[in-house]
Order: sequence, then structure tokens, then C-alpha cells
Amino acid sequence: MINTAHLSENVGKYSELAARLALLANGWTVHQAETDEAYDVLAKDPVSGEYAKIQIKTIRQRKDRGGDLVVYAKKGNGTTYDLADADYIIGVWAVESEVPRVFMFENRVLTEYWCAEAKASERWVELSLALNRDVYTAATAVDSLSAA
Repeated sequence: MINTAHLSENVGKYSELAARLALLANGWTVHQAETDEAYDVLAKDPVSGEYAKIQIKTIRQRKDRGGDLVVYAKKGNGTTYDLADADYIIGVWAVESEVPRVFMFENRVLTEYWCAEAKASERWVELSLALNRDVYTAATAVDSLSAA
């Protein structure tokens, strides 16, 4: 038998990588801290140019709640992420054998964020994993105009 990391650790890392990929695909510049921080990612918004602290969580589907999606947004000590910890929460919904779906929303300092599966794309911002080259082309055009 091969010794591997615990399943929940692997799923968490998978979610983090999917979230980073989605941010990059949508024009965000993604930074990873060398030290432990309350947030998982520091990223630069491609539109505003401002930096945001982002906490990444795996979305769970609650069969006992009609299939609602839930993001448990608690720190290891059970407390919420306050605004000094994270500006945004990203939830990654990783269903077995399917491409993950990545949703981003503002941190409202809650311990749980709920949404019906059918309303997820309306209520939360869904970030595509497909590369959006237009974001980079538009940013380059703006940078060129600013430098002139």
C-alpha cells in the first residue's frame, strides 16, 4: 500500500490549484505567500489594479438541505474570517470526474455561505477555468496608452 496525504488535504490542495487557475484565466495576477497567512492567495484585480486577500474553500453539497451548496468559511479555531483576513472567499465545487466550478464572492464575515445549485451562477461570480485572452489584450492596450 502506498502512503499518501489524507484525502481532505488532497481535496483542499486541488481546490486551491483550481481557484488559482481560474483567477489566472480571468486576468488576475496571483501571489503565494512564503509564510502562513490567514488568506490563501493575494491577487491583483485586472480591472481596478487593487490587491485582494482571498480565502479558498471546497464547496460541499448538502443532500439533507435539498442539494444546496455550502461553503464552510471557518478558520481552524472555528472563528470566521474577518475583513482583515480575507476580502473574498472562493468556493470550488469539485464533483467526481467533472471539471471543477469556481465561485467567488465577498467576505461577509459569515461562518457558512449557502446557495441553491440552480442559483449559484446568479448569486456568486463564477470564474471560468478557460483562458480569457481578451482580459490580457485589453490590459496591454490600457498599459500602452498609459505609457504614451
